[in-house]
Amino acid sequence: MAALRSLSFRIDHGERVALVGHNGSGKSTLLRALAGVFPVPLGNIEVVGQIGTLLDFGTGFEGESTGRENILYRGMAMGISPAKIKEVEDEIIEFSALGDFIDMPMRTYSAGMFVRLGFAVSTQFSPDVLLIDEVFGAGDAAFQARAFTRMMDVVNSAGIMVLATHDFNLVEQLCSRVIWIEKGRIVADGKPSEIIPDVRAHLA
Repeated sequence: MAALRSLSFRIDHGERVALVGHNGSGKSTLLRALAGVFPVPLGNIEVVGQIGTLLDFGTGFEGESTGRENILYRGMAMGISPAKIKEVEDEIIEFSALGDFIDMPMRTYSAGMFVRLGFAVSTQFSPDVLLIDEVFGAGDAAFQARAFTRMMDVVNSAGIMVLATHDFNLVEQLCSRVIWIEKGRIVADGKPSEIIPDVRAHLA
């Protein structure tokens, strides 16, 4: 886990921010700190609004519980009421394409099935602040096509998006701002057109 050092920045409503840098630069650590997963020993982080995280779809499930039961558990962990989760349960199941497996223990699922259900639940609800960590390559090719379309809907409806990625084409397509991080420090912060050429050259 990369240490974060002397970071200071503000993200306003409507911004779509990409975190870029080498593997181990601190991008994922920063996302998890923003999400409240990692404690910050010094300084403070203030996030206003409901946070939605697309960090790791394959974790956080109860293996002995069914997929249907885990929809409820994960939804409640996101701060969604059981009644609201029940309203959209069928939509989540349909998108995950798990069929009869939805009522089987998740320990019987393949890795791809974990990803499909996790993605379906996590993207069903539109948060104020959306944190994404390299999830666009998750799942098989057929799922990726459906997932990308759905992901765009979630991104467009969120008040703020922060995306950690190595896909610079995606950054140029989605993001209005880039924060370049190396060794836990901010190297540059600005528009994609200003930052990405330098990052490409540095990572080449």
